[in-house]
Amino acid sequence: MKIYFSGSISGGRDHEAIYQLVVARLQAQGHHVLSAHVADPLALEAEKDLPPREVFERDTNWVKDCEAMIAEVSAPSLGVGYEVALAVQLGKPVLCVYRSGMRLSKMISGNPAPNLTVAAYANEAELDERVDAFLRALTH
Repeated sequence: MKIYFSGSISGGRDHEAIYQLVVARLQAQGHHVLSAHVADPLALEAEKDLPPREVFERDTNWVKDCEAMIAEVSAPSLGVGYEVALAVQLGKPVLCVYRSGMRLSKMISGNPAPNLTVAAYANEAELDERVDAFLRALTH
């Protein structure tokens, strides 16, 4: 399945290790992660010289092309929020995961869209469970 993974790049890299785990696990399961670069420790450096329009067009095209989106939303990020909203508007199945205890934007937690799932996780095992349940629901 073509999956768009979204996580903060310029808004902070505090959750980078989680991004790496999710992307690696999705790839190990045979999924094509269109935006695997988000998990790269050098993502911020790699993107710094790209023209904003190029990033916008690349990322919005990937969202349009994906079959599902998974977003780690523990770190507030304008870009991630924009991508989630675009995917929801396009009718893509979207999973937003965040660390338990983090304050989540009410624009995410309060969105009643039927194609949006929001789930907290306390540890890696719970995160894996949330992602697996989301993907299973898409194939049944």
